[in-house]
Amino acid sequence: MCGTCGCGHDHPHEEITLEQKVLARNDRLAEENRALLAARGIRAINLMSSPGSGKTTLLERTIVDLAGTTVAVIEGDQETFLDAERIQRTGAPVVQVNTGAGCHLDAAMLRDAYERLQPVEGSLLFVENVGNLVCPALFDLGEAGKVVIISVTEGTDKPLKYPYMFAAADLVLVNKLDLLPYVDFDLGACRKYVATVNPKAELIAVSATRGDNLSRWYEWLS
Repeated sequence: MCGTCGCGHDHPHEEITLEQKVLARNDRLAEENRALLAARGIRAINLMSSPGSGKTTLLERTIVDLAGTTVAVIEGDQETFLDAERIQRTGAPVVQVNTGAGCHLDAAMLRDAYERLQPVEGSLLFVENVGNLVCPALFDLGEAGKVVIISVTEGTDKPLKYPYMFAAADLVLVNKLDLLPYVDFDLGACRKYVATVNPKAELIAVSATRGDNLSRWYEWLS
């Protein structure tokens, strides 16, 4: 049954039009965010991944290792303040955004979080998106770069299963490299799959716990 009018029929064209309007409004807000951030010299990096990729652990390690850089964080989750509390312990200013049933952050949420956080000029602003490899790919936040993080425990074929996410990425990080000897993950094949959906995206294999190749990640950020 149609959720709009209760007539007993589906209206796919109306649903598509509504989705287009939602995305168009989001894109306008994202451009406003981008201009605001650029005017204050703030570089926002949108971190996207499925749950369990080690995204928060990587972010904690990054903040500590980049001690000379002014860093601020916007944390996105459906519920809890757990990740924000972890980031807070690093000393970086952080704001939590809980989306409830929502599966992604959008440009309006970023703007609201920015106003609450008030990062200083010249900051590196990390936005840890809700764990999801589908919806976040559709919503521009006004960020300067999109980073997709997967881990070797998730399976080699993630770029083929979620092509829109990887097509949107500026950088792909394959995390938990220290576990590679113990899991069935083909790094070479994954690199090929990423190149298939996005020839421009760089791929760096890292270990947030052991520190493998983190210098390359920090070079990319700089």
